[in-house]
Amino acid sequence: MADDLPSRPVLDLARALIGCRSLTPDDAGCCALIGARLSRIGFQLEWMNCEGVTNLWATYRSEDRGNDVAHPLLILAGHTDVVPPGPRERWASDPFQPEIRDGVLYGRGAADMKSGLAAMVCAAERLLASTPIRGTLAFLITSDEEGIAQYGTKHVAQVLRERGIVPDYAIVGEASSHQTLGDRIVVGRRGSLGCNLRVLGKQGHVAYPLKADNPIHRLTPALAELVATQWDSGNAQFPPTSFQVSNIHAGTGANNVIPGEAELVFNFRYCTESTAEGLKARVHEVLDRHGLKYEASWWHSGEPFLTLNGALIAAAEAAIREVVGSDTNEPRAENSPGNSAVHSPGHWLENFPEHFTGGGTSDARFIAPLGAEVVEIGPINDSIHKIDEHVRIDDLERLSLIYEGVLRRLLTPLQH
Repeated sequence: MADDLPSRPVLDLARALIGCRSLTPDDAGCCALIGARLSRIGFQLEWMNCEGVTNLWATYRSEDRGNDVAHPLLILAGHTDVVPPGPRERWASDPFQPEIRDGVLYGRGAADMKSGLAAMVCAAERLLASTPIRGTLAFLITSDEEGIAQYGTKHVAQVLRERGIVPDYAIVGEASSHQTLGDRIVVGRRGSLGCNLRVLGKQGHVAYPLKADNPIHRLTPALAELVATQWDSGNAQFPPTSFQVSNIHAGTGANNVIPGEAELVFNFRYCTESTAEGLKARVHEVLDRHGLKYEASWWHSGEPFLTLNGALIAAAEAAIREVVGSDTNEPRAENSPGNSAVHSPGHWLENFPEHFTGGGTSDARFIAPLGAEVVEIGPINDSIHKIDEHVRIDDLERLSLIYEGVLRRLLTPLQH
């Protein structure tokens, strides 16, 4: 046990947040804890709770309002909710009683993403205690990221849009690092489009197929075509759009009954070369051409987004190199889709951190359409959603220094 460790601000706050049993969408007091800290350093708190979801919008505005270009709005964004931990007996320690072992902090949410939130709060505290800022620093924190994600950041973004608030920059504290802290920043994400497809037939006896209509037989050729289709070729930033079947079901359980319907669930993870409406139209064209009788229920989790090189990425790269560049080994190149592999070992720092667009979705997909440059910067993501989720203690303070470095470069450019 390591309760005799000296106090470390980020570690202390991360432990307090992990101790809150905030199973999605229950915030369990996390936002109140963070809000109290922010209020003490001059942030104005606004609660935008919706449908049982806790949403905190906290803003700190400089006294010198100036013009919008010189006085930007920068958002630090994250979520307090966590996924269920699974069986307690499989964890080495209680997932909601943070424990330190061998320099590592364990607990549900340690990496995803309570350590990121703690690092952000402490970065803001240090910055505002030492330097006047130019512009507005805001926190957007929700308890609805791991769940259906309809009443959290998506709701707050809509409120901001209605108010005409256009952020310039946003940093989402998701666990983005791969092997070492800061070796990867997420600069974009693919869109996500899914469908529950119900193919209709006519139930009957397998011995009398002419008196029935087998929906499995009707679906199979169409499904084979969908699986074989190349939806696009991707581009320099994104791999090609993928089509994946996640569930398929038909039948009554009896071996002599032709089913009356078949159900198929599939998902597109699509890049900026395709659109949700275009993918829907192509799917319907295939289904109609194969003569299926069907009902399609679509859901759209978010559009793809991409942040190109600009002030935010430049600030992020500089801050990361300043904090971890001198003690980080050369990143290992990978050729997986969405990776921009490092090809010049002698000059690896020029390609560090890696710009990444792979992985799943995040709340960045709701912030980017507001007009902001958005990146995700956070701890190593190897243990997220796993048993014994953890984060390295030494990474906590360094992550906070990275956040502070980005803020200084964008909100105090003259002082930096």
